[in-house]
Amino acid sequence: MKTLYLECNMGASGDMLMGALVDLLPDAEAFLKKVNHLGIPGVEIIREEKASFGVHGTHMVVKVHGEEEESMDVPMEHVHHDHHDHDHHDHDHDHDHHDHDHDHHHHHEHDHGYQDNQDSHHHAHEHHHTGMTEIEHIISNMPVSDKVKADVRAVYNIIAQAESKVHGTTVEQIHFHEVGNMDAIADITAVCLALEELAPEQIIISPVHVGHGEIRCAHGILPVPAPATAMILQGVPCYGGSIEGELCTPTGAALLKHFADKFGRQPVMTTEKIGYGMGTKEFAAANMLRAWIGETEAENEQIMELNCNLDDCTGEQLGYVMDVLMEAGALDTFFIPIMMKKNRPGILLNCICKMEDAEKLSRLILKHTTTLGVRRTAYDRMKLNRETTTVTTIYGDVTMKISKGYGITRIKPEFDDLLKLSREKAVTLDEVRREAMKAVKL
Repeated sequence: MKTLYLECNMGASGDMLMGALVDLLPDAEAFLKKVNHLGIPGVEIIREEKASFGVHGTHMVVKVHGEEEESMDVPMEHVHHDHHDHDHHDHDHDHDHHDHDHDHHHHHEHDHGYQDNQDSHHHAHEHHHTGMTEIEHIISNMPVSDKVKADVRAVYNIIAQAESKVHGTTVEQIHFHEVGNMDAIADITAVCLALEELAPEQIIISPVHVGHGEIRCAHGILPVPAPATAMILQGVPCYGGSIEGELCTPTGAALLKHFADKFGRQPVMTTEKIGYGMGTKEFAAANMLRAWIGETEAENEQIMELNCNLDDCTGEQLGYVMDVLMEAGALDTFFIPIMMKKNRPGILLNCICKMEDAEKLSRLILKHTTTLGVRRTAYDRMKLNRETTTVTTIYGDVTMKISKGYGITRIKPEFDDLLKLSREKAVTLDEVRREAMKAVKL
């Protein structure tokens, strides 16, 4: 299975994700030419080679009318002594677009300067602001596929929902600073385009390092991670770590959340290429986001077996219990006839589930059967990777289930689809199956 693994040991921002993915593309220059002709007002994206701790990678600079976003982390020892001496910068600091330049001079991707209507006119340097209507207009007119447009909208919606909740307003009232907003559209669209071109079958992301400390922005001094970032990262494995500064931005967080199939450690994979998206500031650790792309074999995983003996449940009750367990996420549920004490015939209820579902399903067994206890045993399971695809035959569309791993490939048509077409077209199941197998392209 073609797998993209994103290693976020130094957080994530839109430009760092863009840089890492561009590094993986077969023709980075052609891609850069494409994103510079998307029609995003005033935007120019420049690719630079950058090194950190001797490791060379790609740094993406996004300029809007020749201006690049800036932000400012606040060293902890200065938080209570330095609130006013940097109040006037070239523009407000919309801290989402950054590449972790955390030392009073870094060019970052920022968008925490998102403002609601009430305070958008009280800044030292006035900028044009855009809302979701203007953003939708830009997205709709970009020369990209419908899938890319849908991904861009989804990522922007994650950010806008978080910002509206943080500021106590609605998505419609959220206004975005022009520089930070165009920067964000460029980052998000470029990442979505790169992922469309790379076409991974799954994306796995490491736990996200968010940093710690405080950041100065249009609203004043905020904690790290910024409130919008923290809200987006709900449900995502992340940690503060020892690095002082903002490592994960709202744009970075939203991109990770939208595209992640799962979060965790790097799987066993045969790597084809590694990309490095570089930040501009040198820390005690290399400031980069690393992307791996390659093939993963089938994975081993831990599962739980739940079982209990029953001699006083009716057949109707047991049928209902099976439905309840399967609907609640059981991988499999089955019954085995057994002989119990006092020579009573009984049933062994067996339920296979994921480790995280064991507690929930155990409670359901206790609730819906007459048992007084549920036995639980953990097992290692060796499994093939599974995916589905749809093929078009002379009889109609058929869903195909494909399993791969350990040098094995199995293809099986969905029986319900075969049955439906067999009845509709008055042909045998075997005829539909043969046509479906002929249409499969691996």
